[in-house]
Amino acid sequence: MTTSFSPVVTADRLSVQVAQRLANEIREGRLAPGDKLPTEAQLVAQFQVSRTVVREALSRLKSLGLVSSRQGSGVYVDPSAAFEPLNFDARYAASREAVIHIVEVRRALEAECAQLAAEKRSAADMRAIHKALKALDVAVEKGEDGVEEDVQFHRAIAKAAGNPFLISTLDYLAQFLRGGTRVTRANEARRLDFANAVRQEHHAIVQAIEAGDGKGAHRAATLHMRHASKRIQQADSSFWPQEGGALAQPLVKPALG
Repeated sequence: MTTSFSPVVTADRLSVQVAQRLANEIREGRLAPGDKLPTEAQLVAQFQVSRTVVREALSRLKSLGLVSSRQGSGVYVDPSAAFEPLNFDARYAASREAVIHIVEVRRALEAECAQLAAEKRSAADMRAIHKALKALDVAVEKGEDGVEEDVQFHRAIAKAAGNPFLISTLDYLAQFLRGGTRVTRANEARRLDFANAVRQEHHAIVQAIEAGDGKGAHRAATLHMRHASKRIQQADSSFWPQEGGALAQPLVKPALG
């Protein structure tokens, strides 16, 4: 299959443009799984960019799982490219909206995790959950943001759910969920009532899991995430112009940016 490209001319980073153009060819089927990409020299000539730009673009595509190199042969569309990986591209959302969207994703996943954990948890699971909750409380008492502790607390609950596919999904999403958590916790740390509410919600989830109350755990986790969304909406007027907007930027950048 012969594929040719016109030069890139817009203001975005050249490597980003080249990667996006190649990705579009793959996603729209003009470059099919197993097809060989034009050589590096051909891409340089067609896009009218440097070899460095082309190599950066191909590196981006490799990180997305769209292409792979074959030693001495070239770069090929990866066989798995027919199944496009999950892509959270929030470039069209305002930063606050992007955070709320992430919270909604967490609500769907973590409510289910909490219910399954209540139904399946072992004594070892409960010890891990209590340890993670204690670490989170201590971090907050020290005045730290508690982001990593928060992530580990929810992961301990997910692990107790006993579903390896659920854990794998959460681990994949961690790059996005951690960013959303960073924003929500920064907002909650600015108000004592927010911080106290979060602590009470976390303890309510743990109590339901320990009691083996699946429905109660699901309800507690759902309320926790709904309240997290409301707290973002109720953030004081100075939060977004100051730290909130900056913390949310990684969530609203283009996936290839």
